[in-house]
Amino acid sequence: MESEDYKRIARAIAFIRQHHRSQPDLITVARHIGLSEYHFQRLFTQWAGISPKRFLQYLTLEYAKSKINRTKSLLDLTLEVGLSSPGRLHDLFVNLEAMSPGEYKVGGIGLKIHYGVHETPFGQALIATTTRGVCNLNFLDVASQKTPEQILQNSWFNAEIIHDRKATQILRDRIFDSATFKEQKPLTLLVKGTNFQIQVWRALLKIPFGGLTTYQTVAEMINRPTATRAIGNAVGKNPIGYLIPCHRVIRGSGEIGGYRWGIERKMALLGWEASHNACQ
Repeated sequence: MESEDYKRIARAIAFIRQHHRSQPDLITVARHIGLSEYHFQRLFTQWAGISPKRFLQYLTLEYAKSKINRTKSLLDLTLEVGLSSPGRLHDLFVNLEAMSPGEYKVGGIGLKIHYGVHETPFGQALIATTTRGVCNLNFLDVASQKTPEQILQNSWFNAEIIHDRKATQILRDRIFDSATFKEQKPLTLLVKGTNFQIQVWRALLKIPFGGLTTYQTVAEMINRPTATRAIGNAVGKNPIGYLIPCHRVIRGSGEIGGYRWGIERKMALLGWEASHNACQ
């Protein structure tokens, strides 16, 4: 049911984005996705916690630019005092473990990966985990036609892939159920990438819930101020969506930019986080 609701939300966001110059009213958007104005308002408010009109205010250029500046100040303070991330009510505590170069080369020999496909507030997601941590979170409806097994084997070609939805359901609930965000036990991620990619992904973990930053700021965070293009490539190859929050990186102009799992999903994530952040 969550994914069906999200699909309608995504269609509404896409329609509004495509017709932003004419600024369609609520009735027009509701009709486009096959709902009455009342049911659309109710669906959206249940999903986002706020009205569609207020939600869209969080996706304007003006809001994005102001949020970029506030987040940069917060990140500067965080780095100065040596904290791992600015604590927020909705933040998950995440640790990142990188595979060694030797493990990287052999592609997961001896590794058992348990996976499941789950409904989330942002569409269906493949979640995969090992005894060492979560190794994949992939939103599926804009991915290739590959099966979940093929997606995992593309990165972990020598690992044993095991369908185990019961094991990953626990993770799904912990990641996407806001009632669990207050848990203090860290969630460990196991990633496989180059040293540069690992640096970028670690930097992304410092961006707070509801925050927005730019590729340039991420480059400065890892002391590679001229590497913004390479930063963009590393962000685009993030294997663990949502938990490594690459959706919080946008263009310096305030434009949302691209996203591995679709621009509408990125807008949905940013608006949803902004609305929940405002309620703290």
